[in-house]
Amino acid sequence: VCFWLTSIRPPQPKTQLNFEAFEFVEPPPSKPSVFAFLFIFCSLLLLLQAPSNMSRHPEVLWAQRSDKVYLTISLPDAKDISVICDPQGLFSFSAMGVQGESFDFSLELFGKIVPEGCKTNVGLRNIICSIQKEEKGWWKRLLKSEEKPAPYIKVDWNKWCDEDEEESNSDLASDDDDAMYVGQDDESSDDEGLLYLPDLEKARGN
Repeated sequence: VCFWLTSIRPPQPKTQLNFEAFEFVEPPPSKPSVFAFLFIFCSLLLLLQAPSNMSRHPEVLWAQRSDKVYLTISLPDAKDISVICDPQGLFSFSAMGVQGESFDFSLELFGKIVPEGCKTNVGLRNIICSIQKEEKGWWKRLLKSEEKPAPYIKVDWNKWCDEDEEESNSDLASDDDDAMYVGQDDESSDDEGLLYLPDLEKARGN
């Protein structure tokens, strides 16, 4: 019985936490590191320099005939215009805008072209390029790639001519169709006409 009595533990009191004894200390605010300041500074610097160095793409409208492709580049009062046509079908354009911004783009056309037969007319509101195909025929698309063209490249439905329409309208398929593109810009009706690329280089030199 004595052993039994000594083995029995008295009931333990329940532990109660005194929250008033605890003091909650708020951690100090973390200070931004030097790397964070450098990252923000470099980001702002890039944003400030982007408008002056970034090249933009003007809107390009295209239409075709069996022997030519027409590109109408919407760029008013363009300066320092450069047009390069490669026989393999690479077309490159660059120019300066009114406010000195740079515009340029390069297109890998669907087929080969004849650089000597490419003409360019510079108007007040746009630049019209007539590109001669090496082989007469209708291209399935403007570019060699089957991917969707860039958003700035659109079909010029005002100048578009289907194959059956060209056969029924021989004047649209002749070389004289360049004239209707010259008079299209109301403010540039006094232009002498489309110039071959060598003549355009001479005109810029004068």
